[in-house]
Amino acid sequence: MPLPDPASGPERPGDPRAAGHSLAGSGGFVRSGKVRDLFEVDGRLLLVASDRLSAFDVVLPTPIPDKGRVLTGLSRFWFERTADLIPNHLLETDPADLPAGFTDEAGLRELRGRMMLCRRATVLPVEVIVRGYLAGSGWKDYLRTGAVCGIKLPQGLLESGRLPEPVFTPSTKAEAGHDENIGFDAVVDLIGSELAERVRDVALQLYWRGAHVAEEAGILLADTKFELGVVPQDTGTPPSGEAQTRKDQLAQGELILIDEVLTPDSSRFWDASDYEPGRAQASFDKQFVRDWLETQAWDKTYPGPALPAEIVSGTRERYVAAFERITRASFERYLQEDVVAP
Repeated sequence: MPLPDPASGPERPGDPRAAGHSLAGSGGFVRSGKVRDLFEVDGRLLLVASDRLSAFDVVLPTPIPDKGRVLTGLSRFWFERTADLIPNHLLETDPADLPAGFTDEAGLRELRGRMMLCRRATVLPVEVIVRGYLAGSGWKDYLRTGAVCGIKLPQGLLESGRLPEPVFTPSTKAEAGHDENIGFDAVVDLIGSELAERVRDVALQLYWRGAHVAEEAGILLADTKFELGVVPQDTGTPPSGEAQTRKDQLAQGELILIDEVLTPDSSRFWDASDYEPGRAQASFDKQFVRDWLETQAWDKTYPGPALPAEIVSGTRERYVAAFERITRASFERYLQEDVVAP
């Protein structure tokens, strides 16, 4: 049986029709996000990165070939290079490690380079964002208030200017609509002070690691979003009444890095050779698509317009360039051998 495609047809993230797709054997379809499809496999979580692309919170009808493999390959690279800072959810990446009968040979080929078999975790209800440069919503916030997420910044900073120090600028996880920037106190209210401090500290460490590696490749890491989760700790005694709140459970668990890490979908990467503060910068991400969409007669609601061939190929080139420059690996070899290596 081939791997089901929960995104076939005009599907939107969360479309209940996707729940009708399931896999043979011990696995089963869980849900479909904007980019990833999630399956349950013997108590573990299988993340499959598709080639779907979303812009302005709409999944576009035209996929970007191999985009999902770029995201997975980069995440595998970064999980390995940040393991000394924080443990992560990644267990296996080889389709051969899936249970027998999970899918057929065609499905296994499709999974190569796209899949991550992972530990399950409780996802923190906070978008963990770190900014090293002033761009996007951070720039708009600064123009309006002189601060970003309540963090006061010096006067006279330029658009795309480098900040004196990277700043932790979390946001909400909106069920619908856009996420909203929040201050550190709001994070404390959501997950407790001890865990909030741990999240902030590790996020800044991860940013510094990513910025250093990217800078060696001639790429600036303007900002990035991390996903963190908690693996519950087995205390041996079940919680009784309200003695153990959700915050307590989160604080006592193992904090781990999950989902994707430092990819063009989760980060704003700029070419250092073209960097010039005082204006918007060209990015190794889907900004190329957003710029084209802004020229179209589209109201930014579902469904989005189909992408022309030159926009598709230009976007793929930018994603592959980010993979090869950051990892110093051959993307063609990754496609052929499923390894991140020169």
